[in-house]
Amino acid sequence: MPHTLEWSRAYTHRLALTDADPLKARAGEVAQRLARETSSGELPFLTMPYRARLEAELPPLLPQVRACKHMLVLGIGGSALGARAIQQAFAPGQDTPGHTGPWLWIADNVCAERFEALLSALSPAETMVVCISKSGGTIETLSQYFLVRDWLRTSMGEAWREHMIVVTDIVKGYLREEAGKHGLASLEVPDYLGGRYSALSAVGLLPAAFLGIDWHALLDGAASVARPLAESPENVVEHPSFALACWAKALEDHAYSQLIFFCYIPQWAAYGDWFAQLWAESLGKEGKGTQPVPATGVTDQHSINQMFLSGPRNKGCIFLTSEGQEQGRAFGDDVPDKWSWLKGKPFGSLLEAEALGTRMALCKNGVPLLHVQMGDNGPRAAGALMMLLEAATLFTGWLMGINPLDQPAVELGKRLANARLGAKGYTQEEADLATYLAAPQMKQVF
Repeated sequence: MPHTLEWSRAYTHRLALTDADPLKARAGEVAQRLARETSSGELPFLTMPYRARLEAELPPLLPQVRACKHMLVLGIGGSALGARAIQQAFAPGQDTPGHTGPWLWIADNVCAERFEALLSALSPAETMVVCISKSGGTIETLSQYFLVRDWLRTSMGEAWREHMIVVTDIVKGYLREEAGKHGLASLEVPDYLGGRYSALSAVGLLPAAFLGIDWHALLDGAASVARPLAESPENVVEHPSFALACWAKALEDHAYSQLIFFCYIPQWAAYGDWFAQLWAESLGKEGKGTQPVPATGVTDQHSINQMFLSGPRNKGCIFLTSEGQEQGRAFGDDVPDKWSWLKGKPFGSLLEAEALGTRMALCKNGVPLLHVQMGDNGPRAAGALMMLLEAATLFTGWLMGINPLDQPAVELGKRLANARLGAKGYTQEEADLATYLAAPQMKQVF
């Protein structure tokens, strides 16, 4: 089954279909930039020049990796969200009763209690550690690396090297130096590949391969969406990712400040968090952008959907469903008369009905809604969706007049944290910290 974007209720309420016309008229400008930046290598998530190298270097690591029961990923943000989404979608077993392995653990926060619990419970001899940082200098990840390196050494001596893989820049950064110094196995994060665009590189695909997920299919799905853009940028106006970008920009232009990502593929719920980082970190700049709001059907029908339906009219919605989802067991004939209409129906029929009902309710309440229907929910389909959303994010940024590939505001917080910890070279940040901390506090006890 093909994957489709259904537009009949996307341009409603304050939006008219003609609102996309001036944006689509900029397709020539976008096409020229797309051609220029793909040819210069600035969009590796789209052109995937790293694929041949990855397919050559990852498989030889798999015997070593799969000899371990556990994989512990050290990474934050884009180094974690894609791997978690892929794991929960296609290897959810570790969250179910009776699972016997493999297990993927992701240390994606600075939480001493959680981190200690992981290291106390895992056996170093049965654990492969994967340390992920494009720059090789992400302080949260490096701090974990220092502690885990000691943890492995204490248990295994010099054999610790066989239980550590780094995924980082191929030539520079501290992790690259560590790989050279200690002979650690390593995989590449290519130039220009920011974390939030990196899930379909070694960053997300090494954990996927460890779990036995068809990582080639993820790449194939992504390539099927990216290929027309890379090979024929002059036809960008015909690509669904550009149409999605025009709609997203029109939403912003008409004071829709939030974009709901409502996922009615339960196994794919974690893709909402992955999309939220992709969209927010790419487009929240210079006072511009729309706030992504992940939601899961049917869970969030009973919580935040009240705000979607009856709150401020400032929301658009990407509504995600899939054909061919598992239907599960059927209801028997002994269902009480009050619910007799359930007799003989499969449990999965509720999901389809709830999705339709919620979609209609959103539309009736004036929420512009783009329905994305996947032909199936396998890895190839997931790769296609991820590439569609990445390309749409890129084009939305270009239409907004901002750079969707950097994250300058995020870097400020990192510099201030480094200064607080005593790192050298942060004179201005130290002065700012002193001023901030000297301000009188206004506390109220509760």
